[in-house]
Amino acid sequence: MISSNAHNLFLEALAELGDARLWWQFATIGASLLIAWLIAYALGKHFPRKASPGEKSLALRRVLFPLFALILLLIGKSVVAGWLPVALISLVIPLALSLLLIRGTSEILRFAFAPSGLIILVEKTVTWIVLIGLALYLSGVHHEVLKALDELGINIGKQRISLLLVLEGVASMIVTVVIALWISRLIESRVMHADTFDLNLRIVLSKVTRALLILVGVLIALPLAGIDITFLSIFGGALGVGLGFGLQKIASNYISGFIILLDRSVRIGDIIAVDNKFGEITQINNRYTVLKGLDGTEALIPNETLITSIVVNHSFTTRQVRVNLPLQISYDSPLEQAMGLMCAAAAANPRVLQDPSPEVFLREFADNGLMLELVIWIADPEEGQLSLRSALNLEIWRRFQAAGIEIPYPRRDIRVLASAGPAVNGTPA
Repeated sequence: MISSNAHNLFLEALAELGDARLWWQFATIGASLLIAWLIAYALGKHFPRKASPGEKSLALRRVLFPLFALILLLIGKSVVAGWLPVALISLVIPLALSLLLIRGTSEILRFAFAPSGLIILVEKTVTWIVLIGLALYLSGVHHEVLKALDELGINIGKQRISLLLVLEGVASMIVTVVIALWISRLIESRVMHADTFDLNLRIVLSKVTRALLILVGVLIALPLAGIDITFLSIFGGALGVGLGFGLQKIASNYISGFIILLDRSVRIGDIIAVDNKFGEITQINNRYTVLKGLDGTEALIPNETLITSIVVNHSFTTRQVRVNLPLQISYDSPLEQAMGLMCAAAAANPRVLQDPSPEVFLREFADNGLMLELVIWIADPEEGQLSLRSALNLEIWRRFQAAGIEIPYPRRDIRVLASAGPAVNGTPA
């Protein structure tokens, strides 16, 4: 009977080199790998190699081959174990499992987290841990290593904490949290593409799902690490005190973020003005909202500010915004012709809406001329008004110049009166 010890399996595989039945094991391994590759190739066509811009995608293509190879090797081992030695197959199975762990962990990390140097470091660390564990297993010394790690520990009251227990706790915590983030990312990708729901509602569902899954992951990981979860009552009390004294602003911004998303007072893409900032909302995060200004700068507005301050939303019910352009003409200029030229100049601009149509009003009779005001409407306030005002003023100037309409400027007439004659004894003649 073949021993389950990996070291004995390795020795038995070496001893079987001269046995003709060894070729049947090679055939089983080769057939399993070939069928796994064909299945992975066929199924891989349904999964994109790369995600579309701005979207993450779990590249299952790289995980399919080791997954099906492991399954087929286990099936092949159970089939031929009754009439052939399977030491060589038993050695290949851990190799397939190691490849599955490395590729699976790498893809889950890339899917659950944004690309960064830390993620690359974690991937390399996981790869080395798996390879070292495989080497220890194949060499047959993994039992001795685990025993040595278990002996390195201290007693705290009735609880004994060993290095092995700490490593198992950390590993279980990382695995459960990463799996929770991976599941939340899958749910988030589905929810965010559900166009039947409002965008704010989709964001709320994604954030709540992630928080609940992480909480469930932690509650699962703590008992696996041998930690009594009743200590969470103490932690909850400490957290409550911390929120009351030092974290109240953070908690307020976090809750305000959910309020903003639920009451839909502002949405992603809205044009707002708040706290002397004007721009387009590009992100609504847990603690802050990103407001991109017309100059390209991005302001991080705390969510509490959007709740407690006056917010001017230029696109709450409609994106149409009114723009007023004051202009003055001289009293000698034809008034009705000037008003018609201003309307025509506005109607010729592609950004100006025709419904409501441009209008010109005689606002007042000023000191230097007639004060007119051009009123137009635009539907793209995120493009700003400076370039629009400049283009309209330039076109109105050209039309006024061609029509001879004068735009007055302030001037003063000084009249010098001549004296009646030289003064005599201080009295004019």
